[in-house]
Amino acid sequence: MPQLNPNPWFFIMLTSWLTYTMIIQPKILSFVTTNPPSNKMPEIPNTTPWSWPWT
Repeated sequence: MPQLNPNPWFFIMLTSWLTYTMIIQPKILSFVTTNPPSNKMPEIPNTTPWSWPWT
């Protein structure tokens, strides 16, 4: 059965993972996030209830 022969598929898998870890992953990780996290506490907006004229 050819699907039990790991000879060609193991090399393809190994090559693709090495390509991913050596070339693609560092390029992806080099991007800077557009909104870096900050330690600032979020502001809680001061909301006032709406006064409806018909109530």
